[in-house]
Amino acid sequence: MGSLFRSGHITIWTDVDGVYSADPRKVPEAVCLPSLTYHEAWELSYFGANVLHPRTTLPAMKYNIPISIRNFFNLSAPGTQVLDIESEKGLTEGKVTIKGFATIDDVCLINIEGTGMVGVPGIASAVFSTVRDAGVNVIMISQASSEHSICFAVKTSEGDKAVAVLKKRFADSIAAGRVSAVDRMDHCCVLAAVGQGMVQRKGVAATMMGALAKANVNIKAIAQGSSEYNITVLIDQKDSERALRAVHSRFYLSDVPIGVGVVGPGLIGGTFIDQLKEQAAQLRSEFNIDIRVLGIADSKHMMVSEGGINLENWRQEWADNKQPADLTAFGNSLASGYIPNLAIIDCTASDAPPAHYLEWMGKGINIITPNKKLGSGPLDRYLAVRNLQRESYIHFFYEGTVGAGLPIIGTLKHLLETGDKAQRVEGIFSGTLSYIFNSFGDGRPFSEIVAEAKANGYTEPDPRDDLSGTDVARKVAILARECGLMLELGDIPVESLVPEPLQTVQSAEEYMKRLPEFDADMTRKVEEAKASGEVLRYVGIVDVKAGTGSVELRRYPASHPFAQLQGSDNIIAFTTARYGSKQPLIVRGPGAGADVTAGGVFSDLLRLAAYLGAPS
Repeated sequence: MGSLFRSGHITIWTDVDGVYSADPRKVPEAVCLPSLTYHEAWELSYFGANVLHPRTTLPAMKYNIPISIRNFFNLSAPGTQVLDIESEKGLTEGKVTIKGFATIDDVCLINIEGTGMVGVPGIASAVFSTVRDAGVNVIMISQASSEHSICFAVKTSEGDKAVAVLKKRFADSIAAGRVSAVDRMDHCCVLAAVGQGMVQRKGVAATMMGALAKANVNIKAIAQGSSEYNITVLIDQKDSERALRAVHSRFYLSDVPIGVGVVGPGLIGGTFIDQLKEQAAQLRSEFNIDIRVLGIADSKHMMVSEGGINLENWRQEWADNKQPADLTAFGNSLASGYIPNLAIIDCTASDAPPAHYLEWMGKGINIITPNKKLGSGPLDRYLAVRNLQRESYIHFFYEGTVGAGLPIIGTLKHLLETGDKAQRVEGIFSGTLSYIFNSFGDGRPFSEIVAEAKANGYTEPDPRDDLSGTDVARKVAILARECGLMLELGDIPVESLVPEPLQTVQSAEEYMKRLPEFDADMTRKVEEAKASGEVLRYVGIVDVKAGTGSVELRRYPASHPFAQLQGSDNIIAFTTARYGSKQPLIVRGPGAGADVTAGGVFSDLLRLAAYLGAPS
């Protein structure tokens, strides 16, 4: 009617605000598009946008009549304008590459392949004329350039008919072996990206494919016309909604949206969330990094939120919305959301979360942790995680396992990756034992200094957990594996500072009560060291040349860097081919504490964001 009267404008009144960038029932953050070109409207309507039918726009396009789509029930909404390409460019200034995403669910993939198809004219014509004559509608087509196979998508309801007529048409070729298969793959979905801004714009397809890969979505077939108005991919039906949300968020939310699940909201995990709360707005505004905490879990409870937990009062939300913990369900909940980039941050010291790392990584979830149990645990599980990391887009960051916030792992990696050869890594890895031996030697007995460290909160509630040396041994195992020594934790001899008779006492209180009985031995050792101008230090050592690791109490000259520490600082010396034994590369600083450990975790998260494309 509008074209008949040569109208200056056509308005279509409906019950929605306009054409959306995706189906808002599937993508909660879909936006109402201010404008579309006629071609974009055609494409979106074909892929399921029901506001416009392709034939509706033809008369208007013929006479360049603008179309407005408005909501009769929301008159304040400006709606969507459908225009010719030049007018539409004036509104968007050509900045919007992809306008919308849509899916066609419940399709199947028909694949025809065979060596007898290569270089034979008319094969494609025979295939598609056959399905046309059977009344089967083809949704998308993809053909290998080798001509060895042709595949196309049809509605599942028409799949049986398409396979039957093709097998009948090519019966002779199948019998002769020229066509080896006419297969059908069910439970598929077509996902399309539409936008004339893609024309001659580099990297759009790569961005879309990257978003799907990072969301752990497998692509079965791809189609793109030379007009570049749309990119169409075929994926599993089960991935339909997640894929739609992943590509939409990549183009419409921010350059790098990351959904985070925090396991262990205690001292370190809680401090990390508080640090994220303080920095979230700046990261979003200055670096276009959108980090949302989608879930929190501990050993007994968990909480998940599809859109993100309000960090301003997360502790209250955590207290009010707990449900029984299930780490498998926790990972599934994160993986089923619409944010394409995911990370679970394990801030525990437990064995339980590392047992799920492979499972989580298989769902496309990156892992960040200061938990030493995976890096120093069973070698087969460690290697499985590292192999999966290398073979996929999934990352495993663990800087905080050795030095809390100190760049120990990163420094060693950079040395090795640039061709340097590690010879020895030696250090004081325990802030607790650093404090004790920095104080020991001032005339006070060893038991008094341990009691002081416990009173000041430097030790675990049971100081034997620190003095046994097991924590240092775990760090040695992690560093040894980084250097290429595949050592198990049991391969590392540990000199325990807990006297053998006290290793089996029932309580920390009894241990502390009886510890003075053994002061004489420790006093003798420190006096012997003093007499030689030396000090005692509790160190972990990776001897790469010998292929060994150890944890022991050693004597060092008073001039040695290890003798110069104060308080609870850590220090690590890297002796390499470039940094010789006379002047090793040294990293020194606070190696414990909630703030620095949480800061190290946060740094790993931002490193993940950089890998995912955030500006540096």
